[in-house]
Formats: sequence, structure tokens, C-alpha cells
Amino acid sequence: MAAPHAAVGVEGQSGESQQILPDSSAGEAKRPQFGTRFLTDPRQVFQHNAWDNVEWTEEQEAAAKKKVLENSQPLPPEKQEEYDSRANEYWNDFYTIHENRFFKDRHWLFTEFPELAPQGCLNHKSHPDGCGTDDSQRDSLDQGQSEEVTCLPHTDGDFPGSSATYRILEVGCGVGNTVFPILKTNNDPRLFVYCCDFSSTAVELVKINPEYDPGRCFAFVHDLSDVEANYPVPDGTLDVIVLIFVLSALHPDKMQASISRLARLLKPGGVMLLRDYGRYDMAQLRFKKGRCLSENFYVRGDGTRVFFFTQDELHEMFSAAGLEKVQNLVDRRLQVNRGKQLTMYRVWIQCKYSKAPTQPLL
Repeated sequence: MAAPHAAVGVEGQSGESQQILPDSSAGEAKRPQFGTRFLTDPRQVFQHNAWDNVEWTEEQEAAAKKKVLENSQPLPPEKQEEYDSRANEYWNDFYTIHENRFFKDRHWLFTEFPELAPQGCLNHKSHPDGCGTDDSQRDSLDQGQSEEVTCLPHTDGDFPGSSATYRILEVGCGVGNTVFPILKTNNDPRLFVYCCDFSSTAVELVKINPEYDPGRCFAFVHDLSDVEANYPVPDGTLDVIVLIFVLSALHPDKMQASISRLARLLKPGGVMLLRDYGRYDMAQLRFKKGRCLSENFYVRGDGTRVFFFTQDELHEMFSAAGLEKVQNLVDRRLQVNRGKQLTMYRVWIQCKYSKAPTQPLL
């Protein structure tokens, strides 16, 4: 369907945190995965704020490719080096300016990634693809669990969370828009959550948040692209690693080594979860000339960088890291500004890749 008025303008951040994002699984949850609002009559496009699983026409695809090609002249090498060497500075500036006001908490997490939910819910036989709790249900769940469960600290031992039996790491945690919903919703006393970010400013904002509990969470500064830097946990100890719009911020040359390093942290049977920008997302098409660093890699006006993936590119990286595909899908979503009569085409990629379980000795 051609857009009545496609949104164009200044490059911006994702806006991803304000959306309930769909998934490909045909779950039975009350808050369904891979949304159920489909646009069958283009004349009704402004009846709702968003439409799910929107297919592009050949003309749209061709126009997007042309737009990207027009703005693909890379910046001089010295400018690229400047953005690379000052990446930490730009992200610290971003969080100094915006603090915790830019992104909203990601309440879609437990629909898309049930691995983050309490394990009793994850293992519920009638809903193998998700827990299906909406916001009001989760509030009731939080209250009930907080009354019944005393969360014991997991800070004793060789490393933070060493006594926990289920460990989650979020890389690129920002100010905690993923971590705090996990801690609030998942009151499993066996859980411990680690979170790290390149920005020391962001990590400090996590630590001073009233919801930060050192007995259940450990926040630390870490450069994902520095594969020689140590993590606070040994290899083979994590159940889940979460990457939400973070891999795209790395230089493309550093992505493979970073994913391979993370894969070593997973237990056998552990899973890596990713949500990130897809090729020809609205954010990519908004970039003007003078913002391209290399093919499909750009710098925003604030100095932060972003890459736009294809499914194959991500599959190759995860596979090269020794992980097996559980899910790799493109989510095409049409967002609508009914007041301004604008349509905005978003393209995200969602992946789940697992580490092979240990084979029993015969």
C-alpha cells in the first residue's frame, strides 16, 4: 500500500520504546504476539494508530533502495575515526541531556520474549509461546508475588549472583527500561539480572533509581566491542542475554567478535534475544546526505551511530558464533499520525538464537 503522506524530516532516535511490538509466533496470549490489526482497506489507514505486518509494494521497496543509494556517500576517514574514538563521549552526552526521559519502559518484553518472565509462566503447558499477561494482570501478579516470595540476595560467592539459578544479562541497558520491568515482573527468588552499558552516565542513572536492588541486580560499565574486557560472570553461566537496539550502535567490523564473545557466556541451552533496526526502516530513510559512515551505517546529529540489518546478516553472525536459530523474523509495522495524516513505515528484526544443550554421556 502506498503511503498517503510518508513521514520525512530530521533524523531521530527510534521511538521503539513507545510501541507494543509484534512477534511471529501464533500465540494464544491475550496480548498477542505478532499483532492482529491488519490493514485490508487502504482507505481505512487513519482509523488506528498502527497496523501490523504491513507488506510493501515493489514501488515502495524500489523507492527505499533509491533513497538509501542517494545518501550513501561515506564521510571522510578522519571524520569516521572521530565518531568511533568519541563514541563514549557522545553516549554520555545523550544520557546527560535526556537522563531517563527519552525511552519508555518496554512492557512488550514478556510477550515477545517469554524467556524473561517468571519460569513458572514460561513453562506453562497451555501457552508454550508466551505468558500472555497484560498490564493489569502483571500488576496483580507483582502484588501477589511480592506478598508470597522473599527474594534472597545473591551477592555472596565468587561473583555477583553466583547463588542464583537463572541469570539474565542485558547489554546496552541504557537507563534501565528493560531491566526494571524484568525486576518488577519477575519476582522469582532464583533470578539475578546483570546489566551493562557503554555509558557510565547511563549506568549511574540505573544505580540511583529507587527500583535498583543490588541483591537482585548488578549494573556495570562495559564496552561491548572490547572483546578482551572481562565480564563479572564466568563463561557458561548465563541463561539469557538481551540485546535491544544495541548491536546496531557498534561499528560493523566489531559486531561478529562481540556476538562471539557474548555466546561464550551462555550456558548450554541458553538463548540470545535481539531486537534491532531492519533495512529500510523509516529512521534509515530519514538520513540526509553527509550522515553515512559506510554501507547502511550512519551517524545521527548527536554523534551516536546506527546500523540497519537484514535477516541474513544477523543469521550469519549468530551462526558463526556457534548459535542455533530459534527465531529470525522481520516485523514491518505501519505507524500513523492521524492528526497530521502521516504514515511511518517501521522495519525491525527480532531474533532468538540458542546455544546447543550439553549432550548426555552414553
